[in-house]
Amino acid sequence: MMVFMNGEETRTITSPPVRSSARDADADADLRTPRTRAWMTRLVIVGIVLTALNLRPAITSSGALLEEVRDGLGMSGSVAGLLTSVPPLCFALFGVMAPRLARRFGLAAVVAAGMLAIGTGLVVRPFAGSTAGFLVATAVALMGIAVSNVLMPVIVKRWFPDRVGSMTGLYSMALALGTATAAAATVPVTRALGGSWQAGLAVWAALAAVAVLPWLPLVRAKGTPLSAAGTAPAPVAGTVTEGRQEPAPLRITRSRTAWALAVFFGLQATAAYITMGWMAQIFRDAGVPAGTAGLLLAVTMVMGVPLAFVIPRLATRLPHQGPIVIALGLCGFAGYAGLYLAPAGGAWAWALLLGISNCAFPLALTMVGMRARTGAGVAQLSAFAQSTGYLISIPGPLLVGVLYQHSGGWGLPIALMAGLMVPQVVVGVLAGRDRTVEDEAAATR
Repeated sequence: MMVFMNGEETRTITSPPVRSSARDADADADLRTPRTRAWMTRLVIVGIVLTALNLRPAITSSGALLEEVRDGLGMSGSVAGLLTSVPPLCFALFGVMAPRLARRFGLAAVVAAGMLAIGTGLVVRPFAGSTAGFLVATAVALMGIAVSNVLMPVIVKRWFPDRVGSMTGLYSMALALGTATAAAATVPVTRALGGSWQAGLAVWAALAAVAVLPWLPLVRAKGTPLSAAGTAPAPVAGTVTEGRQEPAPLRITRSRTAWALAVFFGLQATAAYITMGWMAQIFRDAGVPAGTAGLLLAVTMVMGVPLAFVIPRLATRLPHQGPIVIALGLCGFAGYAGLYLAPAGGAWAWALLLGISNCAFPLALTMVGMRARTGAGVAQLSAFAQSTGYLISIPGPLLVGVLYQHSGGWGLPIALMAGLMVPQVVVGVLAGRDRTVEDEAAATR
């Protein structure tokens, strides 16, 4: 495959595909007709948006009701910190499996199964009746989120190779919208359902059930880049296939950019999961009512809706993404300083600043697509950066819970959050340099 990318423009050189059978050839020919291609493209876009909407409600809904969950299950502050560390742990453990599962069963099948796992976990966990059961059911939902997290950049790269920035922006915007909606609506929905925190958490399973639907026709549509299992993508618009032979895996650990991107991903994830798990509690402890605290968390999350669309498009037009990393880091410093000095007095301003800072996530996803030239390279880099990054992020939320419980306040936890911004900016600047993991891995042989 030879693909030359410059920003959002892609020039493709196509060579004849190797057909495994006449039936495969006929199927691929049918899929390349304009009418079929058009409806499949629309279906992929719908699937991407619905999937993205489901990638954070499992986390922010429990964050909005953390106090009720703790009281209902008898959790200590340290155990609650463990709960906020479960998402990155699951993302690290299960995310690394995503490329192998996709090669075996196809991208669409794995994402559909992921949405089903999310729905199942969200239905079961509120009624598990114990802390252990709650954590296990949460892990089931997070397993579905983990594989979808890793595969979304791969789907964007394979289906929209000439629109990586705009499609990553759409995906990130939908993800931020789902995050913010769950944060803002969980408390009011719980009240509308009679004050039951179990019902308030379980209701989000319905959204996951809807997200399964658009992937099912793509699983059945043989010969597409999303249904292929263990094969190169079929030659649809914007992709190239030189045969069914899968490219040799990269030695991804030899790339300094891959490591920088993994650490950047891990540190931004640390900040994000601390925010999602603890920010509402910080405001509530400062005297802010529970409903308002949920709205403040929603404001932080909703900032990602417009910015998640703008930042990836801007990033693909810059030769170096370092200036964006620095700007986001400065917003984070300002937000944490405000939380430390006047958490209730300037609550809305701190929520806005931290919402801007959390847009390091769509920037990291965009850099995953930009730091590799091929779909296979993106799959490996996405799995490596996300799995390694989430491993790095595991101690952060847990440490915040321990510091909060043993110090009796939020001063030390907030100081920790601000301190982690320094290495995040440094590695983000390194990850933003204009180079690819394929070139770096080859240079070290």
